[in-house]
Amino acid sequence: QVHLVESGGGLVQAGGSLRLSCEASGRTFSSYAMGWFRQAPGKAREFVAAIGWSGVRIYYGDSVKGRFTISRDNAKNTVYLQMNSLKPEDTAVYYCAASATVRGPSRLAGEYDYWGQGTQVTVSS
Repeated sequence: QVHLVESGGGLVQAGGSLRLSCEASGRTFSSYAMGWFRQAPGKAREFVAAIGWSGVRIYYGDSVKGRFTISRDNAKNTVYLQMNSLKPEDTAVYYCAASATVRGPSRLAGEYDYWGQGTQVTVSS
């Protein structure tokens, strides 16, 4: 079992930055692929970014490419999402997810086994 706790959300003006963190419990974090997804009110869950177990392979959603950066620190059991040049349309609850099924990054929510509770990100115009 893996327990994920997100932090770092908040209110920021358009053009600003935030860094989300997701700390995982357990001793096998380094073997999990990790992902970030988001869901805005009334909208479907959207893939944001994913990183493989080694941190080498990374995928981004088209809407965040060039603005967001995912990274991981296996020694700290933590994955990060650095969000720059934020836009009002980035407003959503951001969820961290871990996959014990695949070791490479995945854009598919169904391939993730564990999810955090989410952290709210609000970008004002």
